[in-house]
Amino acid sequence: MSRIVCISHKEDVDGISSAILIKAAFKTKFTILLDYSNIISKLQELSSLEEKVDKIFICDLGLSKKNEQRFLETIRKIISKGSKVIYIDHHDLNKDIEIALKNTGVVLIHSVEECTSVQIYNKYKKKLKSHAAFFAAAGALTDYMENKPIAESIVSRFDRQFLMLEATALSYTISASQRDEEFLNKIVDTLAEMKYPHEIEGGFSLAQKYVQKVAEAVKLIEKSIVKLDNLAYAKSTPELSASIIVNFVLGSSSKPAAMVYKLKEDIRSYVISIRGSKDCKVHLGRLVNDIASKIGGSGGGHEKACGAVVPENKLKQFIDILNKSIHDS
Repeated sequence: MSRIVCISHKEDVDGISSAILIKAAFKTKFTILLDYSNIISKLQELSSLEEKVDKIFICDLGLSKKNEQRFLETIRKIISKGSKVIYIDHHDLNKDIEIALKNTGVVLIHSVEECTSVQIYNKYKKKLKSHAAFFAAAGALTDYMENKPIAESIVSRFDRQFLMLEATALSYTISASQRDEEFLNKIVDTLAEMKYPHEIEGGFSLAQKYVQKVAEAVKLIEKSIVKLDNLAYAKSTPELSASIIVNFVLGSSSKPAAMVYKLKEDIRSYVISIRGSKDCKVHLGRLVNDIASKIGGSGGGHEKACGAVVPENKLKQFIDILNKSIHDS
């Protein structure tokens, strides 16, 4: 029996939709949902298995300067055991690493122009039912990439209000379930049967409760926003997705960029989410990758949306450099 594993990003609709599409196209029985910090350790576990894995799909898990070499080394070990690795992503990728991955034998499906779920749908649509386009559309919409060429064509197939409602509810359901691995996998399993998010048992109820928490948190955070010349920032709450809160900070600050941070005590580091407005002229993903790497952390992402993990004692340094770098750019 073919053994196929899908490893995908667990924190947003694009990552979950990617897992849904891979499961629907390849009937995968093993789905592993991760955040960026766990990708190397999980791949190392897979590389140590005695039983061969036939195919490993790695989806929507961008690399940083801190982990790209370890990622490459681990992938080489996995491929040397006879596994086929397909890496599908849309985050900025170091050109040297891109070449090295291809030379190692990785099937690389990569473009910064389309979100990961759109790339998966476009590549494997012959294996998918027509309804699968919905998950690519939802991934593009919630990743703010719905105006890209392929995504725009897919999004236009759906009633916009219906798509926005379902995609947003799915996003909040995912955020509310970050500490519930079983429920996240339930989301993937349910939607891979080509159902809509409102058909996830208990999903919309979770989303509604999460919206209420976000609204209450925003009222508190608005009072604590610090505004610098080019950057507004605030401390997030442990229970909520920083990627949701940061958009409120950006909207209320009128600054080119905004960030929120929260301490992850087990690694003594701050987890940071950053967003840029149209007035932000720098590629934030590349900038944050560079800054975080220089101070012992990691980071990266898109032009206007990215994240970082920085040591607990380096937060102020990170903020100062980021604020100045946005101005200098």
